[in-house]
Amino acid sequence: MRPTIKFPRSVSYIEDVNRRPVVEDASEFYGGQELHSRSRTYSVSQSNSPARPPLFQNESFRRKRRYSHDETFSKPKEFILDVEESIKFVLEQEDTDSDFQIHVTDAGPKHLSLRTAVSNGYKTYDIQGNYAVSTLLQELALAKDHNRQRIVLPLSRLTENPVERLTRRIKNSFWKNLTRRIDAAGLESICADPKNRSTHTNPRIYVPHGEPKMAEYYRKIARDMPHLHLEVEVLPPVPDDPAFVKSLNDKPGILALAMKEVDDGHGGKTLEGIPFVVPGARFNELYNWDSYFISLGLLEDGLVELAKGMVDHFVFEIKHYNKILNGSRSYYLCRTQPPFLTDMALQIYKRLDPAKDEENRAWLKGAIRAAIKEYHTIWMAGPRFDPKTGLSRYRPDGLGIPPETEATHFMHVLEPYAQRYGISVNEFCEAYNDGSLKVPELDEYFLHDRSVRESGHDTTYRLEKRSANLGTVDLQALLYKYEIDIATTIRDVFGDELELEEEFPLAPFPSATAAYASPVRELSTSVVQKSDDWFKRAEFRKTVIDKYLWHDGKGLYYDWDTVKNKQKLYESVTAFWMLWAGAASDEQARQLVTQSLEKFEVHGGLVSGTEISRGTISVDRPNRQWDYPYAWPPHQVLAWVGLEKYGYLQDAQRLAYRFIYMMTTAFVDYHGVVPEKFDAVNVSHKVDAEYGNQGVDFKLVAREGFGWMNAAYQIGLTYLTSHMRRAVAIPVRPELFFSASGQVAIKEGEIILNSIASIAKQGKNKEEYHPIPL
Repeated sequence: MRPTIKFPRSVSYIEDVNRRPVVEDASEFYGGQELHSRSRTYSVSQSNSPARPPLFQNESFRRKRRYSHDETFSKPKEFILDVEESIKFVLEQEDTDSDFQIHVTDAGPKHLSLRTAVSNGYKTYDIQGNYAVSTLLQELALAKDHNRQRIVLPLSRLTENPVERLTRRIKNSFWKNLTRRIDAAGLESICADPKNRSTHTNPRIYVPHGEPKMAEYYRKIARDMPHLHLEVEVLPPVPDDPAFVKSLNDKPGILALAMKEVDDGHGGKTLEGIPFVVPGARFNELYNWDSYFISLGLLEDGLVELAKGMVDHFVFEIKHYNKILNGSRSYYLCRTQPPFLTDMALQIYKRLDPAKDEENRAWLKGAIRAAIKEYHTIWMAGPRFDPKTGLSRYRPDGLGIPPETEATHFMHVLEPYAQRYGISVNEFCEAYNDGSLKVPELDEYFLHDRSVRESGHDTTYRLEKRSANLGTVDLQALLYKYEIDIATTIRDVFGDELELEEEFPLAPFPSATAAYASPVRELSTSVVQKSDDWFKRAEFRKTVIDKYLWHDGKGLYYDWDTVKNKQKLYESVTAFWMLWAGAASDEQARQLVTQSLEKFEVHGGLVSGTEISRGTISVDRPNRQWDYPYAWPPHQVLAWVGLEKYGYLQDAQRLAYRFIYMMTTAFVDYHGVVPEKFDAVNVSHKVDAEYGNQGVDFKLVAREGFGWMNAAYQIGLTYLTSHMRRAVAIPVRPELFFSASGQVAIKEGEIILNSIASIAKQGKNKEEYHPIPL
C-alpha cells in the first residue's frame, strides 16, 4: 500500500522552472512562505533525518544496494530534512568535542547519507568532508532561526564556493546582525554590556547636557517599558572631567548617540536612533577605529547610509563628549582612539548620491568642522601634544584602575602593593580608587595602560610601561592624513574657505614650546580656515616625522620617546601606515618595501611586529595580542592601500591573498568562523594571548562574524584577480600559488572546481567523481 501523504498547510507549490536561487541569503531562502516543486511529496511514513551510517567492528554491517542511491540526472540534487531531528543527528555523530560546531579537529566520520527530495526520502545521497557537513549544520540552524520545521535543501548550498559563501554571509547577514540602535526598538540589546563587572545590573543611559528632547524621550521609554528597568541620567556640561568619570565606575551605562526626528504615526514627531555597527562579541557598543574599517566594508557592500550614520555619531560625540570616544560607554569618557574621521567622511562622501550635491556638501562640512575641533582640542593640546618635538601622543586623562577590564587582569600588578600595605587586593583597590592611598608609581603604570588602550593596540610590549611618552608612528601618520584631508577638502569642495561655527581654542602654529607656554589662544570663530594653512601644518609634520621617526639606515619608521629623547627601536608594521597616509617619499617607500616588508610578511599576511622586537616569551612574560605572531585587519588593510598608492600593487595583492587564504581556510575548517584576529605564523584563529579571541564563541552557526574582519575580507577580495579568487577558494597555499610550479596545480584545481559545480548542478552521485577535500 502506498504511504499516506500529508501536506503541510504552509506549503505553496511552484513550477520547477520558477525555483528561487539556491545561494540567496537565508532570510530569503528560508524566510516567508514555504515553496516546493509539484514533484515533491510529504510522506508521514518516512523519516526525513539523515540516514544512519553503516556500522562496523562488532556491529552488524550490510552495504546498501546500489539502487538505494538516487540516480536522477535531470534535476539539481536536493534533500528533504527534518530540521530539529537533523540537527540532533549531526551533532550526535560529528560534534565530538560538544561545542555545537563541526571542526576539522572533531573525530566524527564527516560522512552523512541524506535523503533525496525527488524520492521523497526513500533514496539517499552521501555527502562527506568537513566543509559539507559543517555547512549542513549551519544551514539547518539558519532554517531553525526562520522557524522552519522541514526543508528541501539543495546540494549546491552545501558545496557552494567558500569564498562566495563567506562574502555573501557578510553582506547579507553579518552586517545586519551587528547593527544596533539606541532607541525604543534597540535599547534592550544595546544596553547589555558583557564588560560590566559592577554590582549595578539595571540598564542605564547617559544623555549629554543640552539635549532635553533626548532626555525626555528616554524617560518616556522608561515609563512606557517598565520591564527594561531603564535609568536615565543627564551628564554635566563637562562630561569628561576625570574625577567625575571615576565616580561613574560603580554605575556604568551606555552613552546616548545621534538621533533623528521622524513621524510618530499619529501626526506628530518623535526621535529615532541612527543605526550603527558594533564590532561584535563582547564589544556591544560603537567603537572608534573599529568603525573606520567597518565603514570601508559597508561601503564595499553598498551600505552607504549605514556608514554615513556612523560619521554622524562621531560628529555628535565630538560636540557633546569633546572627542570621538574609545567606545560609547561611560567609562570611556576620558579616552579616545586612533583618528580616522576625515578619511572615513571622504570615503562616504564620494559614494553619496550626486543628485543631492548641496545636501552632501553640508554633511561633509559638518564632519570636517568636527574633525578640526578634534584636531585642535585633542591631538594638538595638552596632555597629548608635546611642543618640544611637535609630536602627538596617546595620553588620556583618567584616575584609578580601568573598570572595563576583567577582574583579574591587573592582579599581578596590584598584589605586591596589597602585600606592602598588609591588606587584601580588594581593599587595596578600593583605597587606591578613592584616593585614600597615594601610589605615584601605580599612577604612572595606569597612565601608560590607559594610553595603550587609547592607541587601540592593547596590549603590546612595544608600548608597555612607556606608551604615554611615545610619539608613535601610527598617530603621526593619521594626523598627517588629517591635515592633508582637511586642506584638500577646503580647497576642492569649499572654495578654499571654511568658517567654523563652534567656539574653541586653536592650537598655535608653528608648534613651538614658547607658543604653547602662552595662555592666549586664537578662537576658532575668529579665523577662516584656508587650505594653505593646513598644507603648511602637513609639511611641518612631515619634517617632524622624518627628523624623529625615520631611520634611513634601517629603512623603517620607529616611535620616538619624548621623555628619553630617543627612538624606540621596536619594529612595528604600523610603519606602513605612512604609505596609506602619503607621508613617505618615493625613496622612503622603496626602502620600506625592499628592506623592511619581508620582516613582517609571514604565511598569513602581516604580523603586528617582528619576533626579534617582541623578545622571548616565558611564563613570566606571556604573549601580547598586538605582537608577533598575531595579525589584525587594520594593519592589513592600511598596508594594502598604501602599497597600491605607491605603485606596489603586486605586493598588495600577495599580502591580500595571504590574509584571504587564512580567513577562508578558517571559515572552511572551523565551522564558518570569522574571528577578531589570527596567529598569522601558524595560520590559526586559536591564539595564545591575554584576551583570547573574539567572534569564536557561537553555537550551530556564526551570525555576526567580527566587524573589522568582515570588512577586511570584503576589501581584500577587491585586490584579488579572478584567477587569484578561484585559487584561494580551492584553497591553494600562498607559497604554492606564488611559485611557478603552483600555476599548473592551480589550473588543475580550477578544472576540479568547475567539475564539482557541474556535478552539483546535474545531480550526479559521489561515486562518479572524487571531490577535493575542502
